[in-house]
Amino acid sequence: MRIELVKRPQQSALYSALSPFFALALTLIAGAIMFSLLGKNPLDALYYYFIDPLREMWSLHELAVKAAPLILIAVGLSVCFLSNNWNIGAEGQFIIGAMAGSILPVMYPDFQSWIVLPLMLIMSMVGGAAYAAIPALLKTRFNTNEILTSLMLVYVAQLFLDWMVRGPWRNPAGMNFPETRNFHEYAVLPEIWPDSGRAHWGFVFALVAALLVWFMLSKTLRGFEVKVLGQSPRAGRFAGFSASKMVFFAFIVSGALAGLAGISEVSGAIGQLRPTISPGYGFAAIIVAFLGRLNPLGIVAAGLVLALSYLGGEAAQISIGVSDKVVRAFQGMLLFFVLGCDTLIHYRIRLVRTALSKAEVSHGNA
Repeated sequence: MRIELVKRPQQSALYSALSPFFALALTLIAGAIMFSLLGKNPLDALYYYFIDPLREMWSLHELAVKAAPLILIAVGLSVCFLSNNWNIGAEGQFIIGAMAGSILPVMYPDFQSWIVLPLMLIMSMVGGAAYAAIPALLKTRFNTNEILTSLMLVYVAQLFLDWMVRGPWRNPAGMNFPETRNFHEYAVLPEIWPDSGRAHWGFVFALVAALLVWFMLSKTLRGFEVKVLGQSPRAGRFAGFSASKMVFFAFIVSGALAGLAGISEVSGAIGQLRPTISPGYGFAAIIVAFLGRLNPLGIVAAGLVLALSYLGGEAAQISIGVSDKVVRAFQGMLLFFVLGCDTLIHYRIRLVRTALSKAEVSHGNA
């Protein structure tokens, strides 16, 4: 006997729209069970996760800081996933974009001008896009699996960053700590509301990127091409669309936005390069993309929800003493239930009895 998934002939539009809410509710239930098994009060834990971070104004600024890279990366990933290109290496593109954008303030600290920051943003997008083009090239040229190549390149980027901040880019006045020199004032991304919180212009970039990609996907021929090639490559070929060009387009857009997220995080929130500049934004953005149903406007809301889980996880670690691994498990459950709800809404489970072969029958009779 085997289990098969059979596509439903008619899919409920209502259930499809409510699927993220079903997933969130199931995550809360599973999370409450997990906290109970850990010996924690589930109501207290969920309170610290979702309510406590919203009580103070500074927390709203922190929410915007956490949400900005998640939204930027997830918006780029939505283009990849809708076109049936599976970019799992946005974390690496985030890191390379941050490094490319940091070249000017780290290597040329005396070059201080208003043009430094715009150049940093452009260089970060070029760096992220170039790094994303590697798995695109391997897929179109050698038919390699982009999931594996993009994922493996994440570890290359992480090790490269670690080597650079411990070696060539290490701050000469940094007491041998593995970090670069602090960015000068012309290389720092300004705050949205100066002197009122840490929220910087990276959040504005995220909102603008979401609007632009939404417009591209819903109102332009290129957006139509993305969806057609993603849903039916054969129909796309009949329409004259190039699948190989789409691979490059999707990966380059995704990598550019991941790179922009990288320099926004480094320049706006951290102020220097360190061995670890991301708590896993590139992987968490996959959850955001699917929770937002691969719709850039839905991704904005989903990014805020997952950013809240980061803040809530930090509050829970301090208040009730849970591990940071619990935060990742909570996020993993959210992705599991998002994919599970979507699958069960669009497919039904069927048990199929497999007929025994003649050899198996004769062996059983013997």
